[in-house]
Amino acid sequence: MSSDGRARAVVGVSGSPGSMAALHRAVREARRSDAEVLAVLAWEPPGGELAHGRSMLAPPVSGLRRDAADRLLAVLDSAFGDTGPGVAFQGLVVRGSAGRALVETADRPDDLLVIGAGPRGPFRGLFPSVTRYCVAHAACPVLTVPPSPLEGELAALHRRISLGRAVDARELTEGGG
Repeated sequence: MSSDGRARAVVGVSGSPGSMAALHRAVREARRSDAEVLAVLAWEPPGGELAHGRSMLAPPVSGLRRDAADRLLAVLDSAFGDTGPGVAFQGLVVRGSAGRALVETADRPDDLLVIGAGPRGPFRGLFPSVTRYCVAHAACPVLTVPPSPLEGELAALHRRISLGRAVDARELTEGGG
């Protein structure tokens, strides 16, 4: 429960299509259960904590945190505009890896942790899976939101274009194909 006794839907946001879908799903879940949404944007210094600590030219942490806060505000504005989400809402900027930041924020058994399921396809094994980390370590239920079918279609279109293959504009419309 939050400080006002309300349940919490904790959601990871980064601005990716998957995190945007998770954010909207968290708002729907919060509306259904009268919960508060905690939108968490995790950040780490460029190159990681160790490299940042050793670098004499590392940018100040306060500037990096401010940049992360600005990114969170931009994501929330993109998701909801001026109207807001229509539920009790709080944005949090947390220093650390995404998985750990989300699990440490969603630390109550009655929390709901909502995350995008992450990329599918040939590149999914190249990066640590935030989804797997959260499912393995969360102290609360975890709701993973799969990528939208449109995201997959756009990725396939992008691959075709990058490979120099022809794209028929009729394929981009509902009746095309």
